[in-house]
Amino acid sequence: MQKIATKQMALIGLMAAVICLLGPWSLYLPLTPVPISLCTLAIYFAISVLGMKLGTASVIIYILLGLVGLPVFSGFSGGAGKLFGPTGGYIIGYIFMALICGLFIDKFSCRRGLSNKLVSFFGMLIGTAVCYLFGTFWLAYQLSLDFPAALSMGVLPYIPGDLIKIILAMLLGYQIHTRLLKAGIIGKL
Repeated sequence: MQKIATKQMALIGLMAAVICLLGPWSLYLPLTPVPISLCTLAIYFAISVLGMKLGTASVIIYILLGLVGLPVFSGFSGGAGKLFGPTGGYIIGYIFMALICGLFIDKFSCRRGLSNKLVSFFGMLIGTAVCYLFGTFWLAYQLSLDFPAALSMGVLPYIPGDLIKIILAMLLGYQIHTRLLKAGIIGKL
C-alpha cells in the first residue's frame, strides 16, 4: 500500500473544498428535480489536476461531508435524505465518474499530443455517461418513470453544459497540473 504524502493530502482536501464550494450552486429547470450544477465541473477539474486516485478521494470526501449534513449538495442541501432522493443516483455516480475519467486522464494524459487529448476527452464522456446511467436508473425508480422518460428529464438537457464543463476542466486542469508539477508539489500522472 502506497502512503499518501502530506502534500497529496493537502491537495485532496483542497480539491474536496473546491467541490464543496461549487457543488451547491445550481439552477433548477422546470419539470425536473435534477438541477444544473457546478459540481460536475469541480469534479472534472479535480480529476484533471490530481488524476484518478487523488481526484476520486476528493469526490468521496465531498460526498461524505454532504452525507453528514453539510450543505454541499445542490441547492445548499445535505444529509442522507439527499442521497435517497431523486438525485441521489447522480451523487453516487460521481464516484464512478471520477474513477473512469481519472483512469483515462492517468493513462492517456492530456499532456502529450492531440490524439491523447481526444482519448482523454472520450474517457471523460464515458465517465459522465456512467454517472448519467446511475442517476437515470435511480431517478426512474424514485419517480416511478420509465427509463426513456427519466433520461429525457435527467440527462438530455444537461449534455451541452457537461461538454463545455469537460473542455474547461481539461484546459484549466492541464495548466494547473503543469504548474504543480514544475513546483514539485505533485507527481506526473
